[in-house]
Amino acid sequence: IKARLFGRKASGGRIELLVERIDGERDAVAMVRASKPVREGTRLELDGGATATVRARDGAFCMLAFDAPVLALLERAGTLPLPPYITHTPDDEDASRYQTVYAANPGAVAAPTAGLHFDDAVFAALDAAGIGRAFVTLHVGAGTFLPVRDDDLSKHVMHSERYHVPEATAAAIAETRARGGRVVAVGTTSMRTLESAVGDDGRVAAGWSETALFIRPGFSFRAVDALVTNFPLPT
Repeated sequence: IKARLFGRKASGGRIELLVERIDGERDAVAMVRASKPVREGTRLELDGGATATVRARDGAFCMLAFDAPVLALLERAGTLPLPPYITHTPDDEDASRYQTVYAANPGAVAAPTAGLHFDDAVFAALDAAGIGRAFVTLHVGAGTFLPVRDDDLSKHVMHSERYHVPEATAAAIAETRARGGRVVAVGTTSMRTLESAVGDDGRVAAGWSETALFIRPGFSFRAVDALVTNFPLPT
C-alpha cells in the first residue's frame, strides 16, 4: 500500500507519517517523524485534505484516529515507502514495479522483495518441472525498516506482523511432507509466516494470527527446508 503520508502539525511543523498497519476503517498505527516527538492529542493535518489525531504512543509507534477512511486516503494521497537502496522518488510506475505478480490483499507497507523476480514465465517453468506452489499472506509492517541497533541480538525487539495461512496451503504442506518432499520458502516473509504457524506436532496450521518471530543463529526450523531469495541489500 502507499503507506507514506506527509503533512503538518497544527502548530505548523512538517511531519512524515509511515503507516504500520490499518486497524479499522479510520484507525491505524504509524511511525511519525517530526522535529519533536508528537504527543497524545496532537492533531496532524495531512496532505490530501484529511486529519489524524494521536490517541496513544507505544515506543516508536503512534495510534492514530483519522477523520477519513485510511485505505482510501493512502491510495489518494500516499506514496510508496521504497526501501533505502531504491534511491529515486516514488512514481506511478513503482506501484506496479514494486509489487509481486501474486500480490492480492492490501495491507503490507513493503513488498516481499525475494519474490519480485517471479513472473508468469517462471511459474510456467515450475509447473513444467512438477514443482507445486502455495501462497500465504503476511502484512509487512513499518518495523521492517527499523535497523538492529545492538550487537546482542537477544536485545532486539522484533516488530509484530499479521499473517494468514490458507487451508489449501496448510494441506499442500502436509501432503508434501507425507510424501517426503521439501518445502521451499520464497523469502524471509514466507519463511517467517510458516515457522510461526507450525505447531508442536510439526504441522502448519491454517488461519490468521500475529508473529513477532525473530529468526537468528541457532534457530530450529520445523516448517521450511530451504530458502530462495534474490539479492537484497546486506543488513
